[in-house]
Amino acid sequence: MSETGANTDTAAFCAALVREQDFGRYAATLFVAPELRRALLALYAFNVEITRIRDVVSQPLPGEVRLQWWSDALSGEDHGGVEGNPVAAELLSVVRAFSLPVDRLTRLIDEHQFDLYNDPMPTMAALDGYLSDTHASLFALAASIVALPSPELDHLARHAGLAQGVLQVIASLPRDAAHRQLFVPLDLLERRGSGLEEVFAGRQTPALRAALGDLLAEARQHLDMALELLAEAPREIRPIFLPLALVRRDLARASRPEHDPFQPQARSHLSTLWALWRASKTVTFRDR
Repeated sequence: MSETGANTDTAAFCAALVREQDFGRYAATLFVAPELRRALLALYAFNVEITRIRDVVSQPLPGEVRLQWWSDALSGEDHGGVEGNPVAAELLSVVRAFSLPVDRLTRLIDEHQFDLYNDPMPTMAALDGYLSDTHASLFALAASIVALPSPELDHLARHAGLAQGVLQVIASLPRDAAHRQLFVPLDLLERRGSGLEEVFAGRQTPALRAALGDLLAEARQHLDMALELLAEAPREIRPIFLPLALVRRDLARASRPEHDPFQPQARSHLSTLWALWRASKTVTFRDR
C-alpha cells in the first residue's frame, strides 16, 4: 500500500472511532475546513483511546500500562510501536504539524489514571484540577489547531471544559455508580448530608439532589462565562466550541425537576446535528 493510501486509512480509522464513541465532537468537526477536520479528529480519537481505557481493562495495572504506552509514544520512547497504531500515527503527525504541546497531552494522560481506581473524587478543587487537565485541555489543544494559542483562548477553554466536564460527571452517574466510582466530589456530598453509598445505591434523596443541584449551578456558571468569552473570540475558533451548544441543551434537561440522574439519557444523532447546526448560525450558541 502506498504511503498516501496508508495515511488515508489512518485518517478514516480516527474518523470512524470518534463518530462511534464521541458523536458530539465528531459532528462539530463537520463545521470546520477539511484540512483542519482531519487534525481535530486525530486529537479527538486520541482522547477516545485514553478515556475508554477504564472500560476495556479489568484491573488498574493493565490500564497503567496502556497509559504509559501513550506517554512513551508522545515522548519518542515507543520503540517502533507507533506505526501499528493508526491513532498514534495520526496524533504524532498532528503534534508535528501544529506544534501541539506534548506536556499538555501528557498531563491529560496522567490525569486519567484516576479513572482506573475506585477512590472517590475528594473535593471540588480536585475535580476542577481533573477537568482542567482533561476537558479544558482538549478544548485548548483543539483551538490551537485553528488559531494561535493565547491566554484568552486558554481562559475560554478552561470555562468551556469545566462546564462540559461537570455536566459529564452528572451524565455519567448511572455508569459510575454501577461500577462504584465517584466523580461527584465527596466534600460536596457530605456538605449536603449525602454520601458515596447513597450514590452507589442509586437513591434520589433530597440531600443527593441538592448536591447535584450545586454541580449543575457550577456548570451553568462556567457555561455562561464561556459563552460570554466566545462572543469576543476570533470567528475561526467558534466551531471548536460548538459542543457547548450540547452542554447548554443537556444542562437544561438535567435541571428539570422530573429528571432522574440514575437513568441514562439517550441522545439521537439527528438531535445532536440539529442542535449544532442551529448553534452554528449564531454568535454565542444561544437561541435566536
